[in-house]
Amino acid sequence: MKPQKTYTVTEATQALEHFCAYQERNHKEVEQKLRNLNMIPEARDHIILHLLQNNFLNEERYAKAYVRGKFNQNKWGKIKIIKELKFKNISSYNIKSGLKEISEEDYLLTLEMLATKKSNLIKEPNQFKKTAKLATYLISKGYETELVFPIAKKLVLNKI
Repeated sequence: MKPQKTYTVTEATQALEHFCAYQERNHKEVEQKLRNLNMIPEARDHIILHLLQNNFLNEERYAKAYVRGKFNQNKWGKIKIIKELKFKNISSYNIKSGLKEISEEDYLLTLEMLATKKSNLIKEPNQFKKTAKLATYLISKGYETELVFPIAKKLVLNKI
């Protein structure tokens, strides 16, 4: 078993600067990376303070990038995005700030597009079951039930 490499505070700081510069990170990810480098708590605090002061680590910027990415790439709804950001210990303020990245118009258009696409793939003759399947899919993507059911009903009932 080979011994694990040890890092000086300067080396670890540089490594974390690169880690944060590569893509947006949150405090939880940075803490974990520092633990993986076997840094003592005082060194971890010093490095995190340095990253914050030099704008390598910014949770509001992270939340905005996360929201944009998950909405634009994965087509997630707000509920799923909020749940995941809370899991990553992002503050309510930063979550609200991040959600402003999604325009209401884009949100509804994306929901309609997803619903239409999925509705065409569901091969269910019973319109109530088809509506339920479509609604379940959209809710699992993180969309609000009060938005999902009217769209699901409209799509299924107008096509059969």
